[in-house]
Amino acid sequence: MAENGGGPVVLSTPAEMRAWRRAHPGELGFVPTMGYLHDGHLALVQRSKQENALTVVSIFVNPMQFGPGEDFERYPRDEARDLRLLAEAGVDAVYLPTPAVMYPPGYQTYVTVEEVTKRLEGAARPGHFRGVATVVLKLFNAVEPTRAYFGRKDAQQLRVIRRMVQDLDLGVEVVPCDIVREPDGLAMSSRNVYLSPEQRAAAPVVKRALDVAASRWAAGEREAEALRRAVAEVVAGEPLAALEYVSLADDVTLEELEGRVEGPALLSVVVRFGATRLLDNVELG
Repeated sequence: MAENGGGPVVLSTPAEMRAWRRAHPGELGFVPTMGYLHDGHLALVQRSKQENALTVVSIFVNPMQFGPGEDFERYPRDEARDLRLLAEAGVDAVYLPTPAVMYPPGYQTYVTVEEVTKRLEGAARPGHFRGVATVVLKLFNAVEPTRAYFGRKDAQQLRVIRRMVQDLDLGVEVVPCDIVREPDGLAMSSRNVYLSPEQRAAAPVVKRALDVAASRWAAGEREAEALRRAVAEVVAGEPLAALEYVSLADDVTLEELEGRVEGPALLSVVVRFGATRLLDNVELG
């Protein structure tokens, strides 16, 4: 346990975190992050502070959710800057465990959420959501939050965590929060730092493509394939962008929709700019 120069207390083990929680009863909001914080994270923090007596943020780059060849080693990190931002935001405590603390030698227990992880990012990144569900459950067990705050940008992750919380009777309220965007529409993400200047200038095409499809939905278009095609056509007009997938899926189950769409649906997209994958989505209906 460490004091952060008048800022939030920094806790580094589950035992320290639980002891702090026992000493601080009351409603607690929790924002789990992988660090390299941006205004999207800080918006979650502010929402938590509005709705809870206490706010805890975790910083943990979770090796379990990165697959072979993914960017675990080069994932951006700046712990000192993160702690300064969280102090300025008025966070009460920061949970900052290490991989050795989270997954000690002999570790062999994992959480698998079945159906909702089979498509989209689950198909593109095998094992990713097993890592996400496992680490979030471990974080919840240590922090014991009343509410936990997640951005809508990682739409499938949000649904996976909701499912886990419901199925395992965790008693945590999962609070979805709106996507925070740059002025030109690009969804804020720690991975945006990977973009070259040219790629960064091209990246707003992702939001433009979703906006075109959303406007067609608002005008009455209900054919799933027409809405997916609208996204693909806009992305195809940007030479630096490569469409990995576009999905129009049931808002809860994430099963791909065909034919006429009536109920709430999630329109999501992954676009590559070089080696960088950008995710974005819009909820329809």
